[in-house]
Parts: sequence; C-alpha cells; structure tokens
Amino acid sequence: MDKETFYGRARADTTGPLAGVKVVEATTTWAGPMCSCVLADFGAEVVKVEARGGEIARRSPPFLPGVEPALSFMHATVNRNKRSLTLDLRQDRGREVFRRLARGADVVVENFRPGTMARWGLGYEDLAADHPGLVYVSISGYGQWGPQHERVGYDPLAQAASGFLSLNGSPDGAPVKSPTFLADDLAGLHGALGALAALRHRDLTGEGQHVDVSLLDSLLFQSTGYLTLAAMGVSLPRLGNEFRIAAPANVYACRDGHVMAGVLLDTHWKRMAGILGRPELADDPDYANAPARIERRETVDRLVADWMRGHTVAEVVERFAAEGVPAEAVRSYADSAADPHVQARDMLQPVKDARGQTVPVTGPAAKLSRTPTKVRHAAPDLGADTDAILDELGYDDQARRRLREDGVV
Repeated sequence: MDKETFYGRARADTTGPLAGVKVVEATTTWAGPMCSCVLADFGAEVVKVEARGGEIARRSPPFLPGVEPALSFMHATVNRNKRSLTLDLRQDRGREVFRRLARGADVVVENFRPGTMARWGLGYEDLAADHPGLVYVSISGYGQWGPQHERVGYDPLAQAASGFLSLNGSPDGAPVKSPTFLADDLAGLHGALGALAALRHRDLTGEGQHVDVSLLDSLLFQSTGYLTLAAMGVSLPRLGNEFRIAAPANVYACRDGHVMAGVLLDTHWKRMAGILGRPELADDPDYANAPARIERRETVDRLVADWMRGHTVAEVVERFAAEGVPAEAVRSYADSAADPHVQARDMLQPVKDARGQTVPVTGPAAKLSRTPTKVRHAAPDLGADTDAILDELGYDDQARRRLREDGVV
C-alpha cells in the first residue's frame, strides 16, 4: 500500500476524529501536556491555561537553534495544536474564568500535586457540581489516593520506584534512567486513553467522571509482566541489551558501528546459522530451540559477535534483511531524522510559527485514514489566544481590560 491509497478516502473538512471535543488543561512540564497533546493531535480544541509567566516547558533548554525569540524544544513539541490563555488561578477572578471555561468543556486535564486544584476550588467535585458530564483527568506521581499520594512525583522518581531503573543499564554497571521522559510519556498516553474511555461512557450515559493516572502506575502497567514475576518471587537480573525470552540477541559491534540483531523464532535461528557459516547448528538439538539457546546464551552470542566484527553495518543489515532475520543499525536521532522512511511517515512535519519561522515538529504516531492527524499549527506564544478566549466566554473589552490591569490574565 502507498500513502495515497491509505489516505484515499480522507476527509478535509475536519481537524481529526475528536473534532468538536473541547479540552481545558492546567498543566506543566510533560505528562499533563502530553495527555492534551495527544487529544489535540486527534483534533480536539485544547486551551492551555498557564500562569502569566508561563510554565516550565517554555523555559527548559535546549532551545531550538536559529529560532528567535528563544523556543524550548519541550514547548515546541508538546504544546503544538493548542491555544494559550494566561490566567492567575490564585486569584478569585482567575478561578472564575477557569470555572466558566470548564463549564463549556468536555475534558479538563491537570497534573498538579493531588489536592492543589481542590484547594483552589477547581477540583473534580467543584467543577462537576456545575457540569456533571465533565471528564476530569488528574495526572500525578503517585495517584490521587494511597499512602504516598501526597509526595512530590517526577519522571525519574517513578522510574526508580517502579523497578524500571534497577533493570536498565549494563549488567555490571549502575542503574540507569531512561534517556527520554518515559514515565511522563506513558502517563500522558494513559491519561488520553482514560479520557477517551470516559468520553465514550459520557456519550452513552451523560455521566462524567474523574480519571486518576499516576506516573508510577503507568510504568508498572508497561513493565511487560515483570511486576507479576517479581511478586511471585522470580529473579529479574539486569540484562543490558540481552533478552530473557530469546538468544542470541544483543547489540553487536561491526567494523563501522553497531547493530541490534537477534533471534526470536526458531526459524530465525535456522537462517542465522547459515549466515554465520555454521549450517550444522540449524537443527542441532543443543541450539535448534529457544530454551536450548538461552541455556547456551554466552556461546551463541559469541558466535554472532565474532561474525559481526568482520562486516560493516550496511552489510549486516542487508544480509539479515535478505534472509528475514531481525537486524537494525544503531542510529542516532539525527540519523533517524534524516531517514527517508521516517520522513515519508510524516514523523517530522515543518510547521511555521507566528513569526514565519519553520520548525520540524515531531508528528503524531497514529495514522487515521479517514480523519488524518497532523500538526495543524505551532505551539502558541504565551497568552496568544487570551483575548479571543475571553471574548468567547462573554467578557467584553472593558472586562478584559480590567482583568489584565489587575494581573488576572
């Protein structure tokens, strides 16, 4: 299938499958903004509420080169497809604006410490009293309840608390965190999924609800069953680039770089044995099945490593691909950005900001044939939509001027 065939019946009259859904977010940094980013990419109208000084993501380095004024990579990535409203939620009138905004929304997303929004009179119970059909998504480090729910929670802390950090890294080294905001990303995705499920229920029954997502829970859910194994006393050693369920599988050094390659199926091993020049091992009972190879992990791993050292990365990838054996070059993100396949999949989308500067923004992962997803517009300047949003809420010129003079917006 080619791209044109996939999108052959695409509609051009909609922002996406969530067109018409209104989302209000009071979030900061990554997990909460990521939740709303997913909803915005799917076509929802998202209003991002920030303090007058802007949230952390706007000020976090590195800043994109050649873009003036300075633009954080975080803000450009996770706040695209949104509108921006500045609002001081510590003031009564600021909270009133937020409540008015929430009354017309389908979803509210927040990721403050549990209890913060409630202290401002903007918690789920407060807003649901005026809007029973509201879906209210709360994302936090440890959740809205439980012995540790009030603790400060950030991505690396969730990685540490979940067990992820203990297994990440080389077997003989120290625990290593993920290079990406893994817990934040997963919590954002689960927040978006929870919102969609709650909206489905709301559409059937009229009932809104509170969606509680924690960074810790999200990492534990995505632990590939390790939490269950550990609870039942199964040892979980740190394996680095090896796998519990397969051998040989590792990152191997080639003449000019590294390759991730391995055997998942026994049929893969038969083909690999031929590639390695050891066809007699294809059906040898000591190597022919996964349990046998896992038992001889060091031996089969050494066989592959020795062969790899004599070849270039391109030679390895091409040979393995021809035989249908899994292998891929270990690339940098710069390599990936330049890959024609990544570009063909629209994973980098050129987007112009308000000053006409073009930034290659990471595109949505999910492709929908009838209601395509895309980066429709760049992350907004701070407060860029404040007047327009207030006008939509019924604040006239004089009321908006007073709010601005009093530091509410």
